[in-house]
Amino acid sequence: MAAVHAPARIGALWQQRMETLREFEVIRDGNVFKTNFSKSYLFSSEYDRGRQHLNKLLDMYQGVPFDTVFSGDELVNEGGACFVLKSCHTLTGGVMDLERFRSEVLADLTLIRGVGKTTQMRLKARGYQTICDLVQHPKFRIPAFQVIEHLKGGNSSEIMNLIGRRHSRSHPFVLGMAGFHEPEEYVFLDIETMGLFSRPIILFGVGMIKNGRLVVYQYLLRDIDEERAALVATCAHLSGDRQALVTFNGKSFDLPYLQDRLAYYGMEGVSRIPHFDVLHFSRRRWRDHLPSLRLSVLEREIFGICRHDDIPGQMVPEFYGTYLNTKNCGPLVPIIEHNKQDVVSLAMLFFRLLEDFHDCC
Repeated sequence: MAAVHAPARIGALWQQRMETLREFEVIRDGNVFKTNFSKSYLFSSEYDRGRQHLNKLLDMYQGVPFDTVFSGDELVNEGGACFVLKSCHTLTGGVMDLERFRSEVLADLTLIRGVGKTTQMRLKARGYQTICDLVQHPKFRIPAFQVIEHLKGGNSSEIMNLIGRRHSRSHPFVLGMAGFHEPEEYVFLDIETMGLFSRPIILFGVGMIKNGRLVVYQYLLRDIDEERAALVATCAHLSGDRQALVTFNGKSFDLPYLQDRLAYYGMEGVSRIPHFDVLHFSRRRWRDHLPSLRLSVLEREIFGICRHDDIPGQMVPEFYGTYLNTKNCGPLVPIIEHNKQDVVSLAMLFFRLLEDFHDCC
């Protein structure tokens, strides 16, 4: 009996189990009542279009070698090997007046423990206009001094925690912490997975600012056993002393998922670094103006970006599973494009929010 290579067996197993592993429900078009009970769903027309697109890709790329479709390189590190694609994109905006931001923060007396809005009004009426002034106050001088020391130190994580304890996580002051970082220190992250929990991450999209442009690195698993190498490569971007992570819903999904996969391999988790979740700031900025806060809606309504031949995120596992089983690279094409656009749109939204913050200060 001929031996079957392990990754091929794994790919076949994923494909065979795809129906039972599906974490979304296909429902009848217009069945709005049903959507209230489905955590993740696709209307039947969306799913049918996705399946038609998948079949079209399989026909189009039948027999086409991987290397002729994707322009990238094999990356080898201590975790093994994976495939990396690189692209560059033009971005604008994101300038912040840090001194002006510090002044705004120092004028918020409610950052001091024990000072609410009413107390702040009384204190300002008595001449305590800033936290610096409170250093002379007999009751609030010690916590005021501690806040000033935090601001002087410039540790954005500590300041974010300080502000988060007194305000919501979407407060403009939390976003303002981005001003403590150079653009080159931002790490824009988006992942594509085989499911919603404890399944392999099959594509890691990482954006970095270099020479004023956004460079997107995409670490792709050609087989499931390449996940460890892709994890090592991705974490290398997050290991700098002053790196700042930027995600869209990453506090709830991307970062916990990444940490879970690192633990699966017995690898050290991502160290605690400043994390700007653009979804939280987008909710505060656009929730009363847009019908939805999905990334695809935000990019369309704000930047006029309309994706063509995109696939629903819920169907990424089905497309990738088909690739594993057939070794036809066609299903990978929309997954890679979907991930790349997510990273680019994430960066665009982040800088747009920074511009809005700067204009409001």
